[in-house]
Amino acid sequence: MKYKKPVSGLLLLIVGIILFYNLLFGKLFPLSPLAIGFDKHELKNVIIYIQNGSDYNNYNEINNFTTSVEKFHNLKFIEKPRIYIFSDKDSYLRRNITKARFYAYPNNKLVVSSWAIDESKKGILSLEIYIKHELSHIILCQNMSYLAAYNYPKWLMEGIAVYSVNQMGTSWYPSKKKTFEIIKSGDYFPTNLYKTKNEDSIKINTENRIAFMYSEFGCIVDFLIEKYGKVKFDNYMKGLFVHNNHDAFFKEIYGINFSDSLNEFINNAKR
Repeated sequence: MKYKKPVSGLLLLIVGIILFYNLLFGKLFPLSPLAIGFDKHELKNVIIYIQNGSDYNNYNEINNFTTSVEKFHNLKFIEKPRIYIFSDKDSYLRRNITKARFYAYPNNKLVVSSWAIDESKKGILSLEIYIKHELSHIILCQNMSYLAAYNYPKWLMEGIAVYSVNQMGTSWYPSKKKTFEIIKSGDYFPTNLYKTKNEDSIKINTENRIAFMYSEFGCIVDFLIEKYGKVKFDNYMKGLFVHNNHDAFFKEIYGINFSDSLNEFINNAKR
């Protein structure tokens, strides 16, 4: 019994060291208030952290991205987004839960991989489009609770981001026309299965599955805005900040069942 306290204390110390290490250099980094190895640049609209070794320095370019994001969403950023630009792949993968080039966390942090910076320099992708896409997620999450963000339709979150930055037809994302051609050929991804265990059960005959899905979601947003107008879509988009029954709220806003609206969208695409 006399060894109980020292053993317990040692165990707590070890757990504390592991936790602290993971906050600074491991998978818990997105939760950390510190950014060891990053230079901080606080600008008017954003706070940018550049990892040592990165040669990216076009801070003002990113600082100006928030204006158009606020305009489209008809919302304001409640606090400055924090953008972390990594200098090497190993560090990025070690400190994040994602392997995606860009990723927005619900806690206002946006991470940018080193290879995304390289691809933007080579003209493979647009840094502006991708960062604005992630800023779309952040501005929505800032204006709702964590619970609402968890319940928010995942397909709609992506569809808004894709549509708002005109991402369809850029990089490897199919254009609206190409997306409709794929749907016409018989391939369509049900929105309710996105980010569920049954997602992989849907087979899609296309070169880039996720890019098609995102473009499809963007096309659905485009369909709603073209048919019913941007004001009504804004009411739908923002109303889901507090309404957790999507289908019931959709019918309240649009006067039609969501499933019927999707069928209309599919038929429109096939025409």
